[in-house]
Amino acid sequence: MADKTKPDGIEQLVAAARAGASESVWLDVIQKMDEVYSDLLQYEVALEDKNSALEESQQFIVSVLTSMSDVLLVCNRAGVIEDVNQSLQHLIGQDEAALKGKNIFDLFADEASRQEAQHFFAGHVGETLHDCEMQLRAVDGSAIPVSLNCTPRYSATGKMLGVVITGRPVGELRRAYKALRQAHEDLKRTQQQLLHSEKMASLGRLVAGVAHELNNPISFVFGNVLALKRYSKRLGEYLGAVQRKEPWERIDALREELGIDRLLADLPSLIEGTAEGAERTRDIVDGLKRFSAADRNLRETMDLVPVVERAVHWVSKAAPNSFSVEVDLPEELMVVGSAGQLQQVMMNLVQNACDATAGQPKARLMISVEIEGDGVHLRFADNGPGIARENLPRIFDPFFTTKPVGKGTGLGLAISYGIVEQHGGRLEAGNGADGGALFTLVLPLAK
Repeated sequence: MADKTKPDGIEQLVAAARAGASESVWLDVIQKMDEVYSDLLQYEVALEDKNSALEESQQFIVSVLTSMSDVLLVCNRAGVIEDVNQSLQHLIGQDEAALKGKNIFDLFADEASRQEAQHFFAGHVGETLHDCEMQLRAVDGSAIPVSLNCTPRYSATGKMLGVVITGRPVGELRRAYKALRQAHEDLKRTQQQLLHSEKMASLGRLVAGVAHELNNPISFVFGNVLALKRYSKRLGEYLGAVQRKEPWERIDALREELGIDRLLADLPSLIEGTAEGAERTRDIVDGLKRFSAADRNLRETMDLVPVVERAVHWVSKAAPNSFSVEVDLPEELMVVGSAGQLQQVMMNLVQNACDATAGQPKARLMISVEIEGDGVHLRFADNGPGIARENLPRIFDPFFTTKPVGKGTGLGLAISYGIVEQHGGRLEAGNGADGGALFTLVLPLAK
């Protein structure tokens, strides 16, 4: 602020100069006038800067209020509207001039909303209100459901001046929720499709091995059926001679010639072998069906040991001869979950080990287990090059793969990770102390 004594000092100097003072007094008068003029210029510049900042601030606030999609009202403590934004004007079809000074209770379309607002302003105006659904009256008289939030407004000295009310039409919220729910359902559907696609991809990699495995019992059944066909022809010839009542000497000779006694002794083993081959074929097909079908019953008590053995057996059938798997498991490991889904996890881990050790002269995978508390720790350790340190944080990311193009989708470990989480367990990746990758599957034991 300017020094209020300066003008008085100038007047004294001027009076002294008029009284015949010396030239130095006039110089002091001129200097004082320059100082006052300089101060006035500084004050004017500062005032213009403050006015400019104030205008910018006001324009910013106006632009924010104009751009808001939510409705906004500013009321005093009695509920008289002091300010509104354009969203509210568009929603109820009234302009700012018509709304300012109006009582907020007149905006509601039904008596229940008016009474609730009056109750709030009567004794709760200093409180905060969240997500209160009320009905506003539209320009055509219809009711618009709106979710309102109310916050008290205070002055710089802490005195409560009124309230600020914001809200959004409930219809818009419901549409947004519906869109969100639809997106969630689409995501779940896509996840199931990815899960099934990866399962089919794993199944496709095993076709050659499974076909070879099916070939053995089918060939055995086919050979037995051919033998039974020959035997049936001999029996028919022998029984025909008996039915024609040929001489016993001829029948005995024919019995010896056709080897009927050996045939009858061989029939039980042929039938038993044929049934065993058919059962083996049925078991393989059932296993394939369980693996490829969508699992509906996730919560069932099951033995993990045959699941691991089946996964190792299937992958090994299609693996190179140099790849060997050592399995060190107890007789039984009872867990709760889906055998088909867990088999997919096991097959993926075994297949990854097979791919990772492809360059080794003696590729090896060691599967071992350790019981810690209520959990099963199933470890898959190979003798490959291991996992690069920079890849460890991304190893379970969807579509991340270090395999060449066309050799992997990058979904196997990501889907396996999700399956294990759904079973209440976890899947960990790292490197073994002696090198090679180490995957640890942790599952809770069945109680």
